[in-house]
Amino acid sequence: MKDNWKQSFDYMQESEGGFSDDPDDNGNWLPDGRKGCTNLGVTQTTWESWVGRQSNEKEMRNLTHALVEPMYRRKFWDACHCNDLPSGVDYLVFDLAVNGGVGRGAKTLQGAVGATPDGAIGPLTLTAVNAYNNPETVINLFSIAKEEWYKSLKNPKYEQGWLNRAEIVRQRALKMVG
Repeated sequence: MKDNWKQSFDYMQESEGGFSDDPDDNGNWLPDGRKGCTNLGVTQTTWESWVGRQSNEKEMRNLTHALVEPMYRRKFWDACHCNDLPSGVDYLVFDLAVNGGVGRGAKTLQGAVGATPDGAIGPLTLTAVNAYNNPETVINLFSIAKEEWYKSLKNPKYEQGWLNRAEIVRQRALKMVG
């Protein structure tokens, strides 16, 4: 397996964009009820967990790619064992882990390859992925499941953007194969 971390991180950042404090985005509300925000795809909740303290809008606005990259690597890429996945599949799983949570990324992969969807990528999931001997098939099955999940959220404000993202990510993942 090739380490696609940097390319995957850069692609994900293109999808995530910049600062947002849209109150209709559930990610912009903190568990304690405070209104939060998101920058570079990092919710304030995730950032506060990473730094171990409360944050504020000014700090969130000042996040940089260099500041958030180690957090993304550990909390999403490493948590999903992306370095153990085939090229393209690694990026696909990482992108959904960022957009929908690590458990969602893992369960979507597991469902796509017929593994038990327990939300943790381990030896059985990796065996199921590798049994395909064809990352393109896994990428396409995963992408179909990802689109179905987005539609199941029944969120018309964001749905088309999510579906567009799913297709862009699928195309990029297919190009990463080989």
